[in-house]
Amino acid sequence: MEMVTVTVKLFAAYQEVCGVPELKLSLPKGSPVVAVRDRLISEHPSLSQWRDLTRFGINLEFVEADTPLQEGDEVVLIPPVSGG
Repeated sequence: MEMVTVTVKLFAAYQEVCGVPELKLSLPKGSPVVAVRDRLISEHPSLSQWRDLTRFGINLEFVEADTPLQEGDEVVLIPPVSGG
């Protein structure tokens, strides 16, 4: 199976739980961006509270959860941010 490697920038709760500001992940070619979130939640179940609240960005643009990943994409997971 062909894979794509993406860079995942982590913010807020994701960064706190994962302990790093970014990760490199390999996923099957054609995977949607939501697969990045689901993989992190499977590895860090405490993140599941953000499952339905997370927005997605690819290469500095907001995208829908079903947007397919391409080799070299920079993915951003954006949990809700509190404060004003």
